[in-house]
Amino acid sequence: MEETFGRGPLLLLSGRANPELSREIGELLGKETDTATIKNFADGEIFARIDENARGRDVFIIQPTVAEGDSIMELLLLIDAARRASAARITAVIPYYGYGRQDRKDQPRVAIGAKLVANMIETAGADRVLGIDFHQHQIQGFFDIPVDHLYAAPVFTRYFLDKGLDNMVVVAPDVGSAKMARGFAKRLGGTFAIIDKRRPDHNRAEVLSVVGDVRDRNCLIADDMVDTAGTMTSAIHALKERGARTVYAVATHALLSGPAVERLSSAPLEELVVTNTIRIPEERRFHRLRILSVANLLARAIEYTHSNDSVSQLFEIEEKDD
Repeated sequence: MEETFGRGPLLLLSGRANPELSREIGELLGKETDTATIKNFADGEIFARIDENARGRDVFIIQPTVAEGDSIMELLLLIDAARRASAARITAVIPYYGYGRQDRKDQPRVAIGAKLVANMIETAGADRVLGIDFHQHQIQGFFDIPVDHLYAAPVFTRYFLDKGLDNMVVVAPDVGSAKMARGFAKRLGGTFAIIDKRRPDHNRAEVLSVVGDVRDRNCLIADDMVDTAGTMTSAIHALKERGARTVYAVATHALLSGPAVERLSSAPLEELVVTNTIRIPEERRFHRLRILSVANLLARAIEYTHSNDSVSQLFEIEEKDD
């Protein structure tokens, strides 16, 4: 008989944004994710129904909130359906938190999209949020419910330790990525560098200088996401121009919008390593793209949350694994 720890058995639900990741998580937990019916009416309106009894159960809904499609609305409808079905607790598992770049009012008359999405998730009825690598850490404070913020860094670290690269320098492509890059440098035993850039417009970046020694070094650019790849490709070219031996790049969330694939395919890049927080269609894949899975990380986080154990032990386990 399944241990319930004061609430009903675990119920795993999935939206349509990344069903492959959801199925992988379900397999690791020994749970089916095909427990909800989601479809569209002729006019595009979304219908969502939970196909199993949810009363008194511990419900986890897996759905990255990518901008394309209706991923946010699907998540909200599934949360509302679970609440109205008398679920004991509802956790929104959001591998990629969309609208995270709109986290502050940095110019007149703009919306703070990250806060708006947080408000909608809470209003729909979520009791908890589980996410990976928010664009800014302060997004956790936009919620008045518990948030477990996980990091993909251990997944990347293990991959590059297995490569055995020496003489490595981890490069932050901008100031916002500095903390993430320093963490990688510490784990990989490398040094740290940062790129000074300016952004004249959205999705455009210009490199002004590179602070740190990169000549004849194996460079690893670390960022939380790659969208149109303008920042990343500018950084790659800047490092090669300054004598870098090889350039690798990591990004947790592979949006790969617009000209990203073309830019990265033609750049002097050894490998772009990303995770499967976002479903990457075949047309956005290229021969130097390597996709690592975060399913095990999320499955264990779900398991610990369900059993009321500390999710922070995940970081201790990953450190030992490294």
